[in-house]
Amino acid sequence: MRCVLGIDPGIAKVGLAVVRRIDGKTQIEQRGVVEFESFTAKVREMIDAYNAEILVVGNGTNSKKTVEKIREDLPGASILVVDERDTSMRARERYWEYTPRRGWRRLLPSTLLVPPVPIDDFAAAILAESVLNVD
Repeated sequence: MRCVLGIDPGIAKVGLAVVRRIDGKTQIEQRGVVEFESFTAKVREMIDAYNAEILVVGNGTNSKKTVEKIREDLPGASILVVDERDTSMRARERYWEYTPRRGWRRLLPSTLLVPPVPIDDFAAAILAESVLNVD
């Protein structure tokens, strides 16, 4: 059983997701979107609650500043920076999997629909899964 914490960095907000691999399948344990200024406190809380082994950070917007803040506030944390190409599109699709479309929205592909809430937490889950699914 392995557990990682995915972090989708942004300028104003950060997506977080704890993902665990059990019997070859990934499972999202917790996810959320928090303000950048206070994200390390939430990361510490999630690490303690789920015993996450590694922090997986996307290499996109504000990645360098995010990693610096983690190193400053959580010294000793294991950090892996990964390519986050296409995670926004995949996160949009994942949102619609978790939130079934109704009415006319069912007729359009999920990639054309814009979710009404931030989806950074789904992007963080995809980042974490990309590490867990490597054998």
